[in-house]
Amino acid sequence: MQRRYNLVHLILASVVVLVLTPLMLAVDAQARIAFASERDGNWQIYVMDDDGGNQKNLSNEPFFDEWDPSWSPDGKHIAFTSSGAEGIEGGTRQIHVMDNDGENQKSLSNEPFFAEWDPSWSPEGKHIAFTSSGAEGIEGGNWQIYVMDNDGENQKNLSNEPFFDEWDPSWSPDGKHIAFVSIRVDSLEIYVMDDDGENQKNLSNNPRHDENPSWSPDGRRIAFTSMKNGRSREIYVMDADGENQKNLSLNPFFNDWNPSWSPDSKRIAFVSDRDGNLEIYVMDDDGENQKNLSNNPDDDTDPTWYNPAFAVAPAPVTGSSRTGKTFTVWGWLKQSSR
Repeated sequence: MQRRYNLVHLILASVVVLVLTPLMLAVDAQARIAFASERDGNWQIYVMDDDGGNQKNLSNEPFFDEWDPSWSPDGKHIAFTSSGAEGIEGGTRQIHVMDNDGENQKSLSNEPFFAEWDPSWSPEGKHIAFTSSGAEGIEGGNWQIYVMDNDGENQKNLSNEPFFDEWDPSWSPDGKHIAFVSIRVDSLEIYVMDDDGENQKNLSNNPRHDENPSWSPDGRRIAFTSMKNGRSREIYVMDADGENQKNLSLNPFFNDWNPSWSPDSKRIAFVSDRDGNLEIYVMDDDGENQKNLSNNPDDDTDPTWYNPAFAVAPAPVTGSSRTGKTFTVWGWLKQSSR
């Protein structure tokens, strides 16, 4: 009887732990937005809380410009673009990476002759898509979407378009597709392709310029920048198949661009010049409650969101060995791997 009593309590205790652990993680976790700012005289990578608090310079590079931050899925690293190769590698932009506290900065792309920028980390964390001008001299000098391992190895041209420029890669949350911008039809359009470059398709199909695709973490929608109104750039959203395109920012007299989804797909950070300089704004996913987050007289741009509560949790430990399973806490990955 005593043994059965202990067993029941053990089961109940396990249930309590499983229920409360995600709650504790959610309470302790602080969502963060990385962005680029010019407030120190040149472009630097900053980070702030998702309410605009605790703004901090991470890259601390006084001589070179750095922008385009992209969080690794576990939040431990940030890939970004740096002009730090100037004077050494001909002044080309390159993909760099650093720890989330700004330490251990290093170049990943290491290309001495071609510019490389727009890093986008894959959902499983193993790859980084980026834009490269590496086709110059071979494919007419146009920009292409490349992919490489997260250590910079095995760089490969994905888009393979010899005549038109393509840039701004954004992974789908399942890692099977990449949205990007192409100018192959006389205007900027949002395209999508498989993660191996196959099955390229025009999603936006609009004679006005569309750019800056950002895939929602729930996989249902793509936010993007559009000039459909013919006067300014605004934030739009469409279904993942290109249907149901809708203007969210509704700000026809100023420019809004560079959308980035919150991990729960309920908010969108973006850049706006409505205050006379570039600022990071946020709004609900229906365009409501637009608010200035960065509130700085110097220019801020390139927001990208990370929330520790949505990161993959460490594999649980049983006795002296791991079970080999991982799970996601309230996250859009929702994966279990063995």
